[in-house]
Amino acid sequence: MARQGLVLIYTGEGKGKTTASLGVTLRAIGRGLQVKYMQFIKSPERTYGEALAFKKLGVEIEQMGIGFTWTKTPEEHREALEIAWKKAKAALADPSIDLLVLDELNNALSIDKFPIDDVLPLQEVVEAIQNRPSTMHLVITGRNAKQELQEIADLVSTIEATKHYYERGIPAVKGLEF
Repeated sequence: MARQGLVLIYTGEGKGKTTASLGVTLRAIGRGLQVKYMQFIKSPERTYGEALAFKKLGVEIEQMGIGFTWTKTPEEHREALEIAWKKAKAALADPSIDLLVLDELNNALSIDKFPIDDVLPLQEVVEAIQNRPSTMHLVITGRNAKQELQEIADLVSTIEATKHYYERGIPAVKGLEF
């Protein structure tokens, strides 16, 4: 029986969405699957632990973002999102990929500080997901998963924040969060 590709979404306000996708990725690598990991918000100008680890494992990670929406102009973000979506759309059509991770896609789709529908059209995203190779597993992360994506997903896990050390003034910790 041929493998059926699944769509997994990790969303919610709690920490651990990217971490969950990294766990799935690690398992897939261990099983010899061809993995591509793409990040919509994180920038290649910063160093992240997952990128360092993937380099050691020989796994391709593509950081296509330019950071948080308040770090650059809307036009810079729109340009980055347009390029990222073109790359992600090509990956979604690539039959050689067994597991594709679109980290932070939900965050990108939920930007409301400036218009993005023309550079990252939700309906086009839905169609690309539905038309991907039938054996491709897809993981999508980020807060505020669109209902349209949740409806076509095979798994939606919502991560809730119960307690976090940020509340005590402890900033992001190297090795735990980046």
